[in-house]
Amino acid sequence: MPLTRRTALAATGAGAAGALVGAGVRPAPSAAAAADYVIRHDQPRQTILGLGVEIQSDSIGSGNNGLPTATTSVPHDLVATERTRMYRDLLKIRDDRGFRYLRLALGLYLRGLDSTQKQIIGRWPTQLAELAELIAQSGIEGVSAEYWSPAPGWKSNGSYIGGTIASTDPGWLDQYGDAIVRDLVYLRDNGVPVTMFSLQNEPSIDHVAYSCCSYTNDQYYKAFKAIAPKVRAEFPGIFIHADAENGQRGRGGALIRGDAAALAQVDGWSFHRIGSDSNDQLQNNYTSDAAGKPVFSNEFEYQVPTSDWKMVNTAQSIMNWMTFQNSPTWFWLHALKPTYNAEASGYSLGFWRPYDDDDFTKYPNIAKGHWDYNPRNFNGIHGFVKYLPWNSVRYHVEEGTRRTEQRIMAWKTPQGKLVFAMTNRSLSTVTYTVDTGSVRAFQGQQYTPAARNTNLTDKTGPVLTLTLPPTSVQFWIERL
Repeated sequence: MPLTRRTALAATGAGAAGALVGAGVRPAPSAAAAADYVIRHDQPRQTILGLGVEIQSDSIGSGNNGLPTATTSVPHDLVATERTRMYRDLLKIRDDRGFRYLRLALGLYLRGLDSTQKQIIGRWPTQLAELAELIAQSGIEGVSAEYWSPAPGWKSNGSYIGGTIASTDPGWLDQYGDAIVRDLVYLRDNGVPVTMFSLQNEPSIDHVAYSCCSYTNDQYYKAFKAIAPKVRAEFPGIFIHADAENGQRGRGGALIRGDAAALAQVDGWSFHRIGSDSNDQLQNNYTSDAAGKPVFSNEFEYQVPTSDWKMVNTAQSIMNWMTFQNSPTWFWLHALKPTYNAEASGYSLGFWRPYDDDDFTKYPNIAKGHWDYNPRNFNGIHGFVKYLPWNSVRYHVEEGTRRTEQRIMAWKTPQGKLVFAMTNRSLSTVTYTVDTGSVRAFQGQQYTPAARNTNLTDKTGPVLTLTLPPTSVQFWIERL
Protein backbone atom coordinates (compact mmCIF):
# COMPACT_ATOMS: atom_id res chain seq x y z
CA MET A 1 0.00 0.00 0.00
CA PRO A 2 1.45 3.44 -0.89
CA LEU A 3 2.77 5.48 2.00
CA THR A 4 0.19 8.13 2.87
CA ARG A 5 0.41 11.26 4.89
CA ARG A 6 -1.92 9.77 7.52
CA THR A 7 0.01 6.53 7.96
CA ALA A 8 3.31 8.37 8.01
CA LEU A 9 2.21 10.79 10.71
CA ALA A 10 1.18 7.82 12.83
CA ALA A 11 4.71 6.42 12.66
CA THR A 12 6.78 6.51 15.85
CA GLY A 13 10.44 7.32 16.43
CA ALA A 14 12.74 10.16 15.41
CA GLY A 15 13.07 8.89 11.87
CA ALA A 16 9.38 9.15 10.92
CA ALA A 17 9.59 12.57 9.23
CA GLY A 18 12.81 11.65 7.50
CA ALA A 19 11.27 8.44 6.18
CA LEU A 20 8.40 10.48 4.77
CA VAL A 21 10.69 12.80 2.84
CA GLY A 22 12.72 9.84 1.62
CA ALA A 23 9.54 8.32 0.17
CA GLY A 24 8.80 11.56 -1.65
CA VAL A 25 6.00 12.62 0.70
CA ARG A 26 6.62 15.36 3.25
CA PRO A 27 5.01 15.75 6.67
CA ALA A 28 1.90 17.97 6.79
CA PRO A 29 3.28 21.30 5.52
CA SER A 30 2.61 24.61 7.16
CA ALA A 31 2.17 26.07 3.66
CA ALA A 32 -0.79 23.79 2.90
CA ALA A 33 -3.43 26.24 4.05
CA ALA A 34 -2.06 28.93 1.73
CA ALA A 35 -2.18 26.80 -1.43
CA ASP A 36 -5.11 27.04 -3.84
CA TYR A 37 -5.15 23.25 -4.08
CA VAL A 38 -3.90 20.59 -1.66
CA ILE A 39 -3.48 16.99 -2.79
CA ARG A 40 -4.45 14.72 0.09
CA HIS A 41 -2.28 11.60 0.13
CA ASP A 42 -4.34 10.28 3.04
CA GLN A 43 -7.62 10.32 1.10
CA PRO A 44 -7.62 7.78 -1.76
CA ARG A 45 -10.81 7.48 -3.75
CA GLN A 46 -11.90 5.10 -6.54
CA THR A 47 -9.78 2.96 -8.82
CA ILE A 48 -9.95 4.29 -12.38
CA LEU A 49 -10.06 1.33 -14.74
CA GLY A 50 -9.11 3.17 -17.94
CA LEU A 51 -10.88 4.93 -20.82
CA GLY A 52 -13.00 3.62 -23.69
CA VAL A 53 -13.59 4.59 -27.32
CA GLU A 54 -16.03 3.41 -29.99
CA ILE A 55 -15.05 2.12 -33.43
CA GLN A 56 -16.98 2.56 -36.70
CA SER A 57 -16.40 -0.95 -37.98
CA ASP A 58 -19.19 -0.77 -40.59
CA SER A 59 -20.87 1.95 -42.65
CA ILE A 60 -23.45 4.54 -41.66
CA GLY A 61 -25.03 7.28 -43.74
CA SER A 62 -23.77 10.84 -43.41
CA GLY A 63 -25.65 12.58 -40.64
CA ASN A 64 -26.46 9.12 -39.21
CA ASN A 65 -28.94 8.66 -42.05
CA GLY A 66 -29.37 5.02 -42.95
CA LEU A 67 -27.35 1.82 -43.24
CA PRO A 68 -25.48 1.74 -46.58
CA THR A 69 -24.43 -1.53 -48.19
CA ALA A 70 -20.88 -0.17 -48.57
CA THR A 71 -18.18 -1.56 -46.27
CA THR A 72 -16.91 1.92 -45.34
CA SER A 73 -15.20 1.32 -42.00
CA VAL A 74 -11.95 1.11 -40.04
CA PRO A 75 -9.62 -0.60 -39.92
CA HIS A 76 -11.01 -2.13 -43.16
CA ASP A 77 -10.42 0.98 -45.32
CA LEU A 78 -6.91 1.77 -44.11
CA VAL A 79 -3.73 0.76 -45.89
CA ALA A 80 -1.44 -1.46 -43.79
CA THR A 81 0.89 1.31 -42.60
CA GLU A 82 -2.05 3.50 -41.60
CA ARG A 83 -3.63 0.68 -39.63
CA THR A 84 -0.41 0.27 -37.70
CA ARG A 85 -0.17 4.02 -37.08
CA MET A 86 -3.77 4.09 -35.86
CA TYR A 87 -3.18 1.21 -33.46
CA ARG A 88 0.04 2.71 -32.12
CA ASP A 89 -0.61 6.46 -32.08
CA LEU A 90 -4.37 6.88 -31.70
CA LEU A 91 -5.34 3.91 -29.54
CA LYS A 92 -2.23 2.67 -27.74
CA ILE A 93 -0.62 6.09 -27.13
CA ARG A 94 1.67 4.90 -24.33
CA ASP A 95 4.47 2.37 -24.74
CA ASP A 96 2.48 -0.34 -22.97
CA ARG A 97 -1.23 0.36 -23.55
CA GLY A 98 -3.73 3.18 -23.88
CA PHE A 99 -7.51 2.91 -24.23
CA ARG A 100 -8.79 -0.09 -22.28
CA TYR A 101 -12.21 -0.65 -23.86
CA LEU A 102 -13.46 -0.67 -27.46
CA ARG A 103 -17.18 0.08 -27.65
CA LEU A 104 -18.70 -2.21 -30.29
CA ALA A 105 -22.17 -1.35 -31.59
CA LEU A 106 -23.88 -4.70 -32.21
CA GLY A 107 -26.57 -4.51 -34.86
CA LEU A 108 -25.02 -1.32 -36.24
CA TYR A 109 -21.25 -1.50 -36.76
CA LEU A 110 -21.42 -5.29 -36.64
CA ARG A 111 -24.63 -6.22 -38.44
CA GLY A 112 -24.16 -9.26 -40.66
CA LEU A 113 -26.83 -11.94 -40.19
CA ASP A 114 -27.08 -15.71 -40.32
CA SER A 115 -29.77 -17.43 -42.41
CA THR A 116 -32.32 -17.26 -39.56
CA GLN A 117 -31.75 -13.50 -39.06
CA LYS A 118 -31.41 -14.26 -35.34
CA GLN A 119 -27.62 -14.19 -34.98
CA ILE A 120 -25.26 -11.27 -35.65
CA ILE A 121 -22.11 -12.14 -37.59
CA GLY A 122 -19.52 -10.38 -39.73
CA ARG A 123 -20.92 -8.77 -42.88
CA TRP A 124 -17.81 -9.50 -44.96
CA PRO A 125 -15.26 -12.28 -44.62
CA THR A 126 -12.47 -10.27 -42.98
CA GLN A 127 -14.50 -8.05 -40.63
CA LEU A 128 -13.89 -10.03 -37.44
CA ALA A 129 -10.22 -10.61 -38.26
CA GLU A 130 -9.81 -6.86 -38.70
CA LEU A 131 -11.36 -6.17 -35.30
CA ALA A 132 -9.22 -8.87 -33.68
CA GLU A 133 -6.09 -7.36 -35.22
CA LEU A 134 -7.02 -3.88 -33.97
CA ILE A 135 -7.52 -5.12 -30.42
CA ALA A 136 -4.36 -7.22 -30.34
CA GLN A 137 -2.06 -4.59 -31.81
CA SER A 138 -3.45 -1.61 -29.89
CA GLY A 139 -3.28 -3.36 -26.52
CA ILE A 140 -6.99 -2.83 -25.85
CA GLU A 141 -8.29 -5.29 -23.26
CA GLY A 142 -11.56 -6.08 -25.03
CA VAL A 143 -14.87 -4.79 -26.35
CA SER A 144 -17.79 -3.27 -24.57
CA ALA A 145 -20.44 -5.17 -26.53
CA GLU A 146 -23.63 -3.14 -26.66
CA TYR A 147 -26.71 -3.65 -28.82
CA TRP A 148 -28.00 -0.81 -30.97
CA SER A 149 -30.53 -3.40 -32.08
CA PRO A 150 -30.94 -7.15 -31.66
CA ALA A 151 -30.91 -9.22 -34.83
CA PRO A 152 -34.15 -8.55 -36.77
CA GLY A 153 -35.47 -12.04 -36.06
CA TRP A 154 -36.02 -10.98 -32.44
CA LYS A 155 -37.74 -7.67 -33.30
CA SER A 156 -41.40 -6.75 -33.48
CA ASN A 157 -40.91 -5.30 -36.98
CA GLY A 158 -38.27 -7.69 -38.35
CA SER A 159 -35.83 -4.82 -38.98
CA TYR A 160 -32.68 -3.36 -37.46
CA ILE A 161 -34.32 0.08 -37.62
CA GLY A 162 -37.16 0.89 -35.21
CA GLY A 163 -39.45 -1.48 -33.39
CA THR A 164 -39.00 -3.25 -30.09
CA ILE A 165 -38.43 -6.81 -28.93
CA ALA A 166 -41.10 -9.24 -30.08
CA SER A 167 -42.11 -10.61 -26.67
CA THR A 168 -41.45 -10.73 -22.95
CA ASP A 169 -42.85 -14.20 -22.39
CA PRO A 170 -40.43 -16.21 -20.21
CA GLY A 171 -39.84 -18.90 -22.82
CA TRP A 172 -39.18 -16.34 -25.55
CA LEU A 173 -36.80 -14.37 -23.31
CA ASP A 174 -34.96 -17.60 -22.49
CA GLN A 175 -34.33 -18.20 -26.21
CA TYR A 176 -33.46 -14.53 -26.80
CA GLY A 177 -30.92 -14.63 -23.98
CA ASP A 178 -29.31 -17.75 -25.41
CA ALA A 179 -29.00 -15.99 -28.78
CA ILE A 180 -27.31 -12.99 -27.18
CA VAL A 181 -24.82 -15.28 -25.48
CA ARG A 182 -24.15 -16.93 -28.86
CA ASP A 183 -23.46 -13.49 -30.38
CA LEU A 184 -20.89 -12.78 -27.66
CA VAL A 185 -19.31 -16.23 -27.93
CA TYR A 186 -19.01 -15.67 -31.69
CA LEU A 187 -16.95 -12.54 -30.95
CA ARG A 188 -14.75 -14.37 -28.45
CA ASP A 189 -14.23 -17.33 -30.80
CA ASN A 190 -13.08 -14.91 -33.51
CA GLY A 191 -10.41 -13.26 -31.38
CA VAL A 192 -12.53 -10.36 -30.06
CA PRO A 193 -12.56 -10.58 -26.22
CA VAL A 194 -15.70 -9.32 -24.50
CA THR A 195 -15.09 -7.45 -21.24
CA MET A 196 -18.22 -5.27 -20.90
CA PHE A 197 -21.85 -5.73 -21.91
CA SER A 198 -25.02 -3.66 -22.11
CA LEU A 199 -28.42 -4.84 -23.30
CA GLN A 200 -29.40 -1.79 -25.37
CA ASN A 201 -27.97 1.57 -26.37
CA GLU A 202 -30.44 4.39 -25.67
CA PRO A 203 -33.51 2.16 -25.13
CA SER A 204 -35.91 5.11 -25.20
CA ILE A 205 -35.22 5.76 -28.91
CA ASP A 206 -37.13 4.21 -31.82
CA HIS A 207 -37.33 7.02 -34.37
CA VAL A 208 -33.84 7.32 -35.87
CA ALA A 209 -32.74 6.18 -39.35
CA TYR A 210 -30.10 3.76 -38.08
CA SER A 211 -30.21 0.64 -35.90
CA CYS A 212 -32.28 1.09 -32.75
CA CYS A 213 -34.72 -0.75 -30.50
CA SER A 214 -36.99 0.81 -27.92
CA TYR A 215 -37.89 -0.79 -24.60
CA THR A 216 -40.57 0.11 -22.08
CA ASN A 217 -39.60 0.02 -18.43
CA ASP A 218 -41.24 -3.38 -18.05
CA GLN A 219 -39.63 -4.81 -21.19
CA TYR A 220 -36.15 -3.68 -20.20
CA TYR A 221 -36.49 -5.01 -16.66
CA LYS A 222 -37.79 -8.41 -17.74
CA ALA A 223 -35.24 -8.77 -20.54
CA PHE A 224 -32.34 -7.67 -18.33
CA LYS A 225 -33.32 -10.01 -15.52
CA ALA A 226 -33.54 -12.96 -17.92
CA ILE A 227 -30.44 -12.20 -20.02
CA ALA A 228 -27.82 -10.75 -17.64
CA PRO A 229 -27.35 -14.00 -15.63
CA LYS A 230 -26.85 -15.96 -18.86
CA VAL A 231 -24.18 -13.50 -20.05
CA ARG A 232 -22.40 -13.60 -16.70
CA ALA A 233 -22.47 -17.39 -16.55
CA GLU A 234 -20.62 -17.57 -19.89
CA PHE A 235 -18.36 -14.56 -19.15
CA PRO A 236 -17.77 -14.61 -15.36
CA GLY A 237 -15.50 -11.55 -15.26
CA ILE A 238 -17.66 -9.32 -17.46
CA PHE A 239 -18.79 -5.80 -16.42
CA ILE A 240 -22.54 -5.41 -17.07
CA HIS A 241 -24.00 -1.92 -17.18
CA ALA A 242 -27.46 -0.39 -17.70
CA ASP A 243 -29.21 1.41 -19.32
CA ALA A 244 -26.64 3.10 -21.60
CA GLU A 245 -28.59 6.35 -21.66
CA ASN A 246 -29.93 7.43 -18.28
CA GLY A 247 -28.41 4.86 -15.94
CA GLN A 248 -30.49 3.92 -12.92
CA ARG A 249 -32.93 6.68 -13.89
CA GLY A 250 -33.50 5.16 -17.32
CA ARG A 251 -35.56 2.32 -18.74
CA GLY A 252 -36.21 -0.35 -16.15
CA GLY A 253 -33.95 1.30 -13.59
CA ALA A 254 -36.47 1.62 -10.79
CA LEU A 255 -37.73 -1.92 -11.33
CA ILE A 256 -34.20 -3.33 -11.34
CA ARG A 257 -33.29 -1.44 -8.15
CA GLY A 258 -36.40 -2.87 -6.49
CA ASP A 259 -35.43 -6.45 -7.32
CA ALA A 260 -32.39 -7.75 -5.42
CA ALA A 261 -31.71 -10.54 -7.92
CA ALA A 262 -31.77 -8.19 -10.92
CA LEU A 263 -29.75 -5.52 -9.11
CA ALA A 264 -27.06 -8.08 -8.29
CA GLN A 265 -26.39 -8.38 -12.03
CA VAL A 266 -25.63 -4.65 -12.40
CA ASP A 267 -21.96 -3.70 -12.15
CA GLY A 268 -22.51 -0.05 -13.06
CA TRP A 269 -24.96 2.51 -14.42
CA SER A 270 -24.10 4.22 -17.72
CA PHE A 271 -25.21 7.67 -18.85
CA HIS A 272 -25.18 9.71 -22.06
CA ARG A 273 -24.79 13.42 -21.47
CA ILE A 274 -23.73 14.11 -25.03
CA GLY A 275 -21.69 17.29 -25.48
CA SER A 276 -22.85 18.66 -22.13
CA ASP A 277 -21.08 21.41 -20.23
CA SER A 278 -18.76 19.70 -17.75
CA ASN A 279 -20.35 21.75 -14.96
CA ASP A 280 -23.23 19.26 -15.10
CA GLN A 281 -21.14 16.64 -13.29
CA LEU A 282 -19.90 19.21 -10.79
CA GLN A 283 -23.37 20.50 -9.92
CA ASN A 284 -25.59 17.37 -10.15
CA ASN A 285 -25.52 14.14 -8.17
CA TYR A 286 -25.68 10.98 -10.28
CA THR A 287 -24.84 8.64 -7.39
CA SER A 288 -27.60 9.38 -4.86
CA ASP A 289 -29.92 6.63 -6.14
CA ALA A 290 -27.30 4.30 -7.63
CA ALA A 291 -27.71 1.59 -4.95
CA GLY A 292 -23.97 1.63 -4.30
CA LYS A 293 -23.08 0.88 -7.94
CA PRO A 294 -20.61 3.08 -9.86
CA VAL A 295 -21.91 5.54 -12.45
CA PHE A 296 -20.08 6.65 -15.60
CA SER A 297 -20.43 8.15 -19.06
CA ASN A 298 -20.17 5.56 -21.83
CA GLU A 299 -20.73 8.04 -24.66
CA PHE A 300 -19.52 11.61 -25.09
CA GLU A 301 -19.28 13.62 -28.30
CA TYR A 302 -20.57 16.84 -29.85
CA GLN A 303 -23.57 16.98 -32.17
CA VAL A 304 -22.18 20.06 -33.90
CA PRO A 305 -18.59 20.77 -35.03
CA THR A 306 -15.94 20.88 -32.36
CA SER A 307 -14.26 24.05 -31.07
CA ASP A 308 -11.38 25.28 -28.90
CA TRP A 309 -13.68 25.60 -25.87
CA LYS A 310 -14.88 22.03 -26.37
CA MET A 311 -11.33 20.70 -26.26
CA VAL A 312 -11.01 21.80 -22.62
CA ASN A 313 -14.65 20.96 -21.86
CA THR A 314 -13.95 17.37 -22.93
CA ALA A 315 -11.00 17.16 -20.52
CA GLN A 316 -13.18 18.59 -17.75
CA SER A 317 -15.95 16.09 -18.52
CA ILE A 318 -13.50 13.26 -17.83
CA MET A 319 -12.26 14.94 -14.66
CA ASN A 320 -15.66 15.90 -13.28
CA TRP A 321 -17.23 12.48 -13.83
CA MET A 322 -14.31 10.97 -11.95
CA THR A 323 -13.93 13.68 -9.28
CA PHE A 324 -17.55 14.43 -8.43
CA GLN A 325 -19.27 11.19 -9.46
CA ASN A 326 -16.44 8.75 -8.56
CA SER A 327 -16.61 7.16 -12.03
CA PRO A 328 -14.29 4.25 -12.85
CA THR A 329 -14.20 4.94 -16.60
CA TRP A 330 -15.33 7.33 -19.38
CA PHE A 331 -15.94 6.73 -23.10
CA TRP A 332 -15.48 8.94 -26.15
CA LEU A 333 -17.77 8.11 -29.07
CA HIS A 334 -15.56 7.46 -32.12
CA ALA A 335 -11.90 6.85 -32.86
CA LEU A 336 -12.18 7.78 -36.56
CA LYS A 337 -15.02 9.00 -38.78
CA PRO A 338 -15.12 9.27 -42.59
CA THR A 339 -14.10 12.55 -44.20
CA TYR A 340 -17.50 12.90 -45.88
CA ASN A 341 -19.77 12.26 -42.88
CA ALA A 342 -21.48 15.44 -41.70
CA GLU A 343 -21.15 14.48 -38.03
CA ALA A 344 -17.42 13.67 -38.23
CA SER A 345 -16.03 16.87 -36.68
CA GLY A 346 -18.02 16.59 -33.47
CA TYR A 347 -17.85 12.81 -33.18
CA SER A 348 -14.28 11.82 -33.92
CA LEU A 349 -10.72 11.81 -32.64
CA GLY A 350 -9.62 11.74 -36.27
CA PHE A 351 -10.76 11.42 -39.88
CA TRP A 352 -10.09 8.81 -42.58
CA ARG A 353 -10.72 9.11 -46.29
CA PRO A 354 -12.71 6.22 -47.79
CA TYR A 355 -11.87 5.11 -51.32
CA ASP A 356 -15.14 6.52 -52.68
CA ASP A 357 -14.42 10.05 -51.41
CA ASP A 358 -13.09 12.17 -54.29
CA ASP A 359 -13.86 15.55 -52.69
CA PHE A 360 -10.41 16.82 -51.72
CA THR A 361 -11.71 20.30 -50.93
CA LYS A 362 -12.26 18.85 -47.45
CA TYR A 363 -9.20 17.57 -45.58
CA PRO A 364 -6.96 17.81 -48.68
CA ASN A 365 -4.00 16.44 -46.71
CA ILE A 366 -5.67 13.04 -46.19
CA ALA A 367 -5.13 10.52 -48.99
CA LYS A 368 -7.52 7.64 -49.62
CA GLY A 369 -6.94 4.86 -47.13
CA HIS A 370 -5.17 7.28 -44.74
CA TRP A 371 -6.20 9.18 -41.61
CA ASP A 372 -5.32 12.30 -39.63
CA TYR A 373 -6.12 13.70 -36.18
CA ASN A 374 -9.06 15.88 -35.18
CA PRO A 375 -6.94 17.86 -32.69
CA ARG A 376 -9.67 19.79 -30.88
CA ASN A 377 -11.19 16.50 -29.78
CA PHE A 378 -8.10 14.31 -29.53
CA ASN A 379 -6.01 16.85 -27.60
CA GLY A 380 -8.64 16.96 -24.84
CA ILE A 381 -8.33 13.21 -24.29
CA HIS A 382 -4.77 12.21 -25.21
CA GLY A 383 -3.18 13.18 -21.89
CA PHE A 384 -5.59 11.06 -19.85
CA VAL A 385 -4.91 8.00 -21.96
CA LYS A 386 -1.15 8.62 -21.81
CA TYR A 387 -0.71 9.66 -18.16
CA LEU A 388 -3.66 7.88 -16.46
CA PRO A 389 -2.69 4.19 -16.63
CA TRP A 390 -5.23 1.45 -16.08
CA ASN A 391 -6.07 0.87 -12.39
CA SER A 392 -4.73 4.20 -11.16
CA VAL A 393 -6.25 5.46 -7.91
CA ARG A 394 -7.71 8.95 -7.65
CA TYR A 395 -6.81 11.08 -4.62
CA HIS A 396 -8.89 13.86 -3.14
CA VAL A 397 -7.81 17.46 -3.76
CA GLU A 398 -8.85 20.20 -1.35
CA GLU A 399 -9.99 23.33 -3.21
CA GLY A 400 -10.18 26.68 -1.47
CA THR A 401 -12.65 27.76 -4.15
CA ARG A 402 -14.47 25.31 -6.43
CA ARG A 403 -14.10 26.76 -9.91
CA THR A 404 -15.97 25.88 -13.09
CA GLU A 405 -13.46 27.19 -15.65
CA GLN A 406 -10.43 25.65 -13.95
CA ARG A 407 -10.46 22.07 -12.69
CA ILE A 408 -7.95 19.75 -11.04
CA MET A 409 -7.75 15.98 -10.55
CA ALA A 410 -4.97 13.93 -8.94
CA TRP A 411 -4.15 10.23 -9.02
CA LYS A 412 -1.40 7.72 -8.37
CA THR A 413 -0.38 5.17 -10.95
CA PRO A 414 -0.14 1.48 -10.00
CA GLN A 415 3.61 2.13 -9.55
CA GLY A 416 2.85 4.86 -6.98
CA LYS A 417 3.71 7.86 -9.17
CA LEU A 418 1.67 10.98 -8.39
CA VAL A 419 0.09 12.73 -11.40
CA PHE A 420 -2.34 15.61 -11.53
CA ALA A 421 -4.14 17.41 -14.33
CA MET A 422 -5.27 21.04 -14.38
CA THR A 423 -7.42 22.88 -16.90
CA ASN A 424 -8.10 26.45 -17.89
CA ARG A 425 -11.30 26.76 -19.94
CA SER A 426 -11.29 30.56 -19.73
CA LEU A 427 -9.84 33.10 -22.18
CA SER A 428 -7.44 34.53 -19.57
CA THR A 429 -4.14 33.26 -18.20
CA VAL A 430 -4.43 31.92 -14.65
CA THR A 431 -1.84 31.07 -11.99
CA TYR A 432 -2.42 28.72 -9.05
CA THR A 433 -0.43 27.07 -6.31
CA VAL A 434 -0.69 23.33 -5.74
CA ASP A 435 0.54 21.67 -2.57
CA THR A 436 1.56 18.30 -4.00
CA GLY A 437 2.70 16.78 -0.71
CA SER A 438 5.79 15.55 -2.58
CA VAL A 439 9.33 16.90 -2.48
CA ARG A 440 10.17 15.38 -5.85
CA ALA A 441 10.43 17.07 -9.24
CA PHE A 442 7.43 17.10 -11.58
CA GLN A 443 7.56 16.85 -15.36
CA GLY A 444 4.98 19.10 -17.07
CA GLN A 445 3.10 18.46 -20.33
CA GLN A 446 0.72 20.97 -21.91
CA TYR A 447 -2.21 20.59 -24.31
CA THR A 448 -3.97 23.26 -26.36
CA PRO A 449 -6.36 22.98 -29.31
CA ALA A 450 -3.37 23.29 -31.65
CA ALA A 451 -0.62 21.36 -29.83
CA ARG A 452 -0.47 18.28 -27.61
CA ASN A 453 2.05 16.94 -25.13
CA THR A 454 4.31 20.02 -25.18
CA ASN A 455 7.17 19.72 -22.68
CA LEU A 456 7.20 22.25 -19.84
CA THR A 457 10.08 23.09 -17.50
CA ASP A 458 10.31 20.73 -14.53
CA LYS A 459 9.15 22.06 -11.18
CA THR A 460 10.09 20.73 -7.76
CA GLY A 461 7.60 20.31 -4.91
CA PRO A 462 6.14 20.35 -2.46
CA VAL A 463 4.32 23.58 -3.47
CA LEU A 464 4.20 24.32 -7.20
CA THR A 465 3.20 27.62 -8.76
CA LEU A 466 1.61 26.84 -12.12
CA THR A 467 0.52 29.20 -14.88
CA LEU A 468 -1.99 27.97 -17.44
CA PRO A 469 -2.54 29.84 -20.70
CA PRO A 470 -6.09 30.35 -21.95
CA THR A 471 -7.82 27.22 -23.24
CA SER A 472 -5.23 24.74 -22.03
CA VAL A 473 -4.75 21.53 -20.06
CA GLN A 474 -1.60 20.58 -18.15
CA PHE A 475 -0.41 17.29 -16.69
CA TRP A 476 2.24 17.20 -13.99
CA ILE A 477 3.95 13.84 -13.51
CA GLU A 478 6.08 13.05 -10.48
CA ARG A 479 9.61 11.89 -11.34
CA LEU A 480 10.42 8.85 -9.21
